[in-house]
Amino acid sequence: MSGPERRTQLGDLIRERRAELGESLDTFAPRAVDPESGTRVTRGWIYRLERGEKITPPVFEELAALAAAARLPIERLQDAAGAQFHGVDPLRSGTGEAVAYVRKLDQLPPDQRDKLLRLIDTLVPPHSSDEQ
Repeated sequence: MSGPERRTQLGDLIRERRAELGESLDTFAPRAVDPESGTRVTRGWIYRLERGEKITPPVFEELAALAAAARLPIERLQDAAGAQFHGVDPLRSGTGEAVAYVRKLDQLPPDQRDKLLRLIDTLVPPHSSDEQ
């Protein structure tokens, strides 16, 4: 019996992005600072992340620090962290529109979100596209 699947999406993203930028860990890590809070991510933590070693899952400010150093949108890192640490795979669609809609939906107050979801259900009945 094998253990749970080892997930490394965030570590892979950061390692591959560093390679694209042509940066060593020593040049990348000092730039891993959240511009809002000043939170820093240490070289050792990034090293362990990239190698798939056990680490404490990052909080938002640490993801923002990594995003700043990697010059990537925070959403890319949130998706990868969600997949690696929580087993939540990001939503994908052919055009990318679904992701944009979900992010906007999350910004609505609960009453407006409920109204919108009821409207969508009138256009596309629940479970009509979920049964694959």
